[in-house]
Amino acid sequence: MAEFYEMTIAGCKRQLPICPVNDKLDIAGFIMFNDVEITVACAKALLEKCPEFDYIITAECKGIPLAYEMARQSGKPYIVARKGKKLYMRDPIVVEVQSITTVGVQQLVLDRNEGDMLSGKRVLIADDVVSTGESLNAVEKLVEAAGGNIVGKAFVLAEGDAAERDDIIFLEPLPLFFK
Repeated sequence: MAEFYEMTIAGCKRQLPICPVNDKLDIAGFIMFNDVEITVACAKALLEKCPEFDYIITAECKGIPLAYEMARQSGKPYIVARKGKKLYMRDPIVVEVQSITTVGVQQLVLDRNEGDMLSGKRVLIADDVVSTGESLNAVEKLVEAAGGNIVGKAFVLAEGDAAERDDIIFLEPLPLFFK
């Protein structure tokens, strides 16, 4: 098996490291942290494909650079669904999620003040990669519990079978590597 998977994303050529998930499956790791060029390019390319929205929401943590840059370019605010309840949160909205890249069940939490901001608004979900859809489902539940209207679900990469979905917006498909 190759050590890297090479692909071009929003005009940026990148070498993604091949990472083992288990004895039968490897994935190509896509990390936007520290890569300003790809973050800016992907935000621009996704915004060109997205419908009108009032707010962007992403799950903590790898989607934050993308959501921030999409917010900066569009002039619209963004909200981060946190991975745990924080002391400042008043009457939080909480859902559980199991992601392919994280061991164990996690929580996604939205402060009630943030939830109130989303109520009745057009909300765009944005993240770096969609794979199994578990993280996406959790963010959708948060937005719905807050009374927001999801108008789009935008990702840089759609991994494996996610690339066959017709309810998401994405820039490039990303294969899974079976052993």
